[in-house]
Amino acid sequence: MTQRQRVQRTPVNRAVRHCLALSLPCLALGFADVHAADDSGDAVVLDQVVVEGGGFFQPTEQTGQYRAPASSSATGLTLTPRETPQSLSVVTSQQLEDFQLDDVNSALESTPGVTVEQPETDRTYYTSRGFTIQRFQIDGVGAPLPYDNVQGDIDTAVYDRIEVVRGANGLMSGSGTPSATVNFIRKRPTAETQASASVSAGSWDRRRIEGDVSGSLFGSDRVRGRLVVAAEEGDSYLDRHGRERQVAYGVIEADLTDSTLLTAGHTWQNNDSDSPLWGALPMYYGDGSPTNYDRSASSSPEWSYWDNEDHRSFVELQQFLPGGWEATLTGSYLTSDSDSEIFYLYDPAQQLRPGTTEDLSIIMDNYRYENEQWVADAQAKGPFDLFGREHEAMVGVNWSKSEVTDYSARLYETSDIDVPLDQWDGNYPRPTFGPSDGGSDFTQEESSIYGATRLSLTDRTTAILGARATWLENSGVSYTVARESEYDAEIVPYAGLVYDLTDTLSAYASYTEIFEPQNEVTQNYQPLPPIEGRSYEVGLKAALFDERVDATAAVFRTEQNNTATLAGTFSNPRPGYFNYYEASGDLISEGIELTLAGEILPGWRASGGYTYLEIEDSDGERARTFIPEQMLRAQTTYQLPFWPQMTVGGQIRWQSETFRDQQYNTGQTRQDDYLVTDLMARYEFSDNLSASLNVNNVGNEKYLNSVEYDQAFYGEPRNVMLTLDWKY
Repeated sequence: MTQRQRVQRTPVNRAVRHCLALSLPCLALGFADVHAADDSGDAVVLDQVVVEGGGFFQPTEQTGQYRAPASSSATGLTLTPRETPQSLSVVTSQQLEDFQLDDVNSALESTPGVTVEQPETDRTYYTSRGFTIQRFQIDGVGAPLPYDNVQGDIDTAVYDRIEVVRGANGLMSGSGTPSATVNFIRKRPTAETQASASVSAGSWDRRRIEGDVSGSLFGSDRVRGRLVVAAEEGDSYLDRHGRERQVAYGVIEADLTDSTLLTAGHTWQNNDSDSPLWGALPMYYGDGSPTNYDRSASSSPEWSYWDNEDHRSFVELQQFLPGGWEATLTGSYLTSDSDSEIFYLYDPAQQLRPGTTEDLSIIMDNYRYENEQWVADAQAKGPFDLFGREHEAMVGVNWSKSEVTDYSARLYETSDIDVPLDQWDGNYPRPTFGPSDGGSDFTQEESSIYGATRLSLTDRTTAILGARATWLENSGVSYTVARESEYDAEIVPYAGLVYDLTDTLSAYASYTEIFEPQNEVTQNYQPLPPIEGRSYEVGLKAALFDERVDATAAVFRTEQNNTATLAGTFSNPRPGYFNYYEASGDLISEGIELTLAGEILPGWRASGGYTYLEIEDSDGERARTFIPEQMLRAQTTYQLPFWPQMTVGGQIRWQSETFRDQQYNTGQTRQDDYLVTDLMARYEFSDNLSASLNVNNVGNEKYLNSVEYDQAFYGEPRNVMLTLDWKY
């Protein structure tokens, strides 16, 4: 492989080229205002067809709200927050706009009860209630992640909102992982013409443009289209690090009949990262003293890069049936590609000395990854009468298949860098990578049938009962380790009860079981048995201030068995790289959550939550100490009554201390409790034009992004972003 040529890229042009690839919505939107005419030239007014959906298709855009009135993420049934017997948080379109939450990491950082574990710049894990979030959905349909992490950034320009159901959610997500399920809700076309555009500029030469246009096509409200494009580029607070990101999304929906809706769309996203961190910074010298580098320090050379590209297509057929029933058939196809040349500097022998990085171990890798994925889902839901009362039911089937191939060509060296990392200029010779010395070729296939019913037991009491039966099959190999497993008709039950104490206050309880296959292996290369357990939640939910605000107080407990526990490291085929495990971990996670979201007073919107979490092992000792015991997430904005053109606001992210015993070095990586505060202000020049200023980390807090692994790097220092928005 020859060295990749680093040429000047123009992200706007790249986004435009993919907009042209979505030529049908681009072309058709140009005719949004063309009306049908008869022979006399007079306009013919067509009958308007209004198809009313629920759940995922009730947008939050243009509502200006910090709450969603209904959701289907928890049970598949369209329920209000009070009717949902689990903790639910929503990051709405207005929140994404107010705080410039342009990527999923920043959006989830603002979500109560969620931590964003970023041990390196271009690979991210998420946790909730003490466990890794492994289940992601788009419009309620599963989007499996073969390695349980996100490579690169996911841009939020495509989405109306992000819903997070905390706790086990095996009913809708395939298995009862006890953390959370993240559901991305796409933007949909509108019958009325609307358009928006924004340009942003900020710290480290960051620049962003975004455009969104939607409306009726071909002079008829029966066919509608939408096109969203965004492009971003800039440097970073990290030495030598820079990023470019482009996204284009086109979608068309058509009323085939008065009761049949067909939707089809495609999303393309590209992430290019120069000099990314693979791994991060050593936290301790060989003598056990902390390194305490400048937060701009990077262990990545000039030639390193990590690029990711995704294509996701979907088609959806929704049929509205007599009696209030509706059926939805969805299919999606994803191709995901990653190409990188990355550099990892680490200290397994505890020999790092102040003033130098000599004698540390180096791994350089030419890594490529491909994932081809198919997902299909069919679901029907609606009301039915029984014993003189109206109830609801939902039933569905789901199938997904992921084919993953990757390879790496690794080289091992000893560092001769004779200065500290925060003084290094990134000058290190790029090696000539040879053929692959390891890789993966495996398939994950999952099939499920699921169903739930919401029973109206009395005027004040409802019960939700459901179950999901899942068939799983893994086959293939990953770096010489077989990924062979098969499970038939594993059943995960779900039960919930909601009792209305008053017209605005409800008590609820829910229970589900946990079943999650594991990819970790024993010393004999055998896969560990699946994680099993139970998850409980009880709480109160209130609709306050004339139902403008949703509030929840929840108590939860999760009992999990067979959790993978690190037992050692293989001596081959790659020294110091492959770990083996034991299924000896029995964990108990329990805690409380308090959340609130909505409009407290006219013009005053808020969203936030406090989480207290305890995780203990079978000996009663604190476990997973890299996850904070306490977290506070809060956002608020206020439209000044004496100056209505001006809106001001802020958000805070606070968490208690975290720590982790080093795996290879003596010492303990520790992050004290910290508070990050962001401020915003927006001035509306007119109904169509506004300008906003966002100042992030105003206190310039220095903190580590994650202490989950031996090495870490620091979060962003104080930075600003100025945005000009136009809307029609």
